Amino acid sequence: MIKAIFLCTGNSCRSQMAEGFARAIGDGLIDPYSAGLIAAGVHPRAIAVMKEVGIDISGQQSKEFDEDMLASMDLIVTLCENAAASCPRTPSGVPRLHWPVKDPVGTVGTEEEIMKEFRRARDEIGEKIKRLIESLRAGSGR
Repeated sequence: MIKAIFLCTGNSCRSQMAEGFARAIGDGLIDPYSAGLIAAGVHPRAIAVMKEVGIDISGQQSKEFDEDMLASMDLIVTLCENAAASCPRTPSGVPRLHWPVKDPVGTVGTEEEIMKEFRRARDEIGEKIKRLIESLRAGSGR
């Protein structure tokens, strides 16, 4: 099983969604974690849009990453430019992917417009996780 960590700035939305998707559909291939540059708490709208697709992330905790955490991973995935730039040098031999997903937090507009942005981010992350799992499955012969 591959230990994968998903990183973004506040560990409140994108990385939490990625962890939730990986846990729900990881098919025993991924042991997922998420963290951020700061721990901003799991965003209620992220919880809501994930519930719409049958994934409950309400029990996940927002946390900050540290170098020891990164060193224990088999894969590091950054989900924003800030995390990619601020993440310490990836430990030797640990692959790192960068998936720049526009942050829905801070979207201005009606509740419907804001939720549309959260759904866009959710769907984009979900597709990326599905492709990652397919790649891992192909590599493991499963």
